[in-house]
Amino acid sequence: MSALFTPLKIGPMSITNRVFVSPMCQYSASEGCPGDWHLQHYGALAVGGAGALTIEATAVLPEGRVTTGCLGLYSDEQQAELAELIGYIRRLSPIRLGIQLNHAGRKGACLPPWDGGDGLREGGWPIKAPSAIPFGAGRAVPEQMDEAGMTTVEVAFADSARRALAVGLDYLELHLAHGYLLGSFLSPLANRRSDHFGGTLNNRMRFPLAAVAAVRAAWPADRALGVRINAHDWDSGGMSFAETLKVCVALRDVGVDFVCVSAGAVAKGVRIPAAPGYLLEFARRTRAATGLVTRAVGMLHQPRMAEQAVARGDADCVAIARAMLLDPRWAMKAAYALGADDLFARQFALASPDRWCGGRAVVDALDNLF
Repeated sequence: MSALFTPLKIGPMSITNRVFVSPMCQYSASEGCPGDWHLQHYGALAVGGAGALTIEATAVLPEGRVTTGCLGLYSDEQQAELAELIGYIRRLSPIRLGIQLNHAGRKGACLPPWDGGDGLREGGWPIKAPSAIPFGAGRAVPEQMDEAGMTTVEVAFADSARRALAVGLDYLELHLAHGYLLGSFLSPLANRRSDHFGGTLNNRMRFPLAAVAAVRAAWPADRALGVRINAHDWDSGGMSFAETLKVCVALRDVGVDFVCVSAGAVAKGVRIPAAPGYLLEFARRTRAATGLVTRAVGMLHQPRMAEQAVARGDADCVAIARAMLLDPRWAMKAAYALGADDLFARQFALASPDRWCGGRAVVDALDNLF
């Protein structure tokens, strides 16, 4: 029996299997609203066999966007358009649906990746961060955020959570990783304040914890709340894994139900020794130290590696990202490869290896995606 394709309970939420579609920015929104691209993108992912689907990083304020094409959830129009998208997905699939809420901080006001990803020369907006330190060479120097600004962000996260509830989402994920605003407060690479929001770990996590607590107060107890966090900044002088574990315990104590353990992207140009399964040890130790439901990421595109991660207890579930972009049916094929119940939608049944002689080769190709 496949461990990856067994049910899982995350706080109040049950999911049918342990495969999440990871949140992946599409940079294709108009004024923060989803459009036709999102319909086809999320529609394809929703019918691919995963147990849960997390909508891409969605800004809680206009100045919290990474690019002008980022989704937002801070206006009535955005809420209405997101509700249309959610309704469309619900008509296709019973998959659990969540959204990742984010504020870009010093990584905001940028071009999309296909235009180089550098800071906007025109049409940008002022960016704020824990300290006046740019993300990297060629990026704008952010303004140090004051306490009034932090309060504004806390309120915005809570307001976006209420909007997410109104459109019927099952869970929330807050972005405390990869050098965006909340995560940058945690990292000494970005936070060099001398007040009670900088210096010691307790000070550095003061504002991120307040934002999470504000969301937990707005997000009902019968809905799951998760956080994505860096296990390691992968740069000298960054946040240590021992500190990450302390932050995770604090997150648990303010009502977080699950944690997704990622790494890096706090400073521009940092090289990460990425390889299949390279973050599993961090996930395993986080799970053991905190008791939180733990989601693993990091090149888990080979079904047997994802299976082993869950079966060994490295993680409770996995999130698949770029492999899902290449193949939205990843979970469906992985279930077949692992001998789990057939997840092929009836409309796809003729492509099942049980019905088509070429199907086995297609399934086996998952191990050679990269």
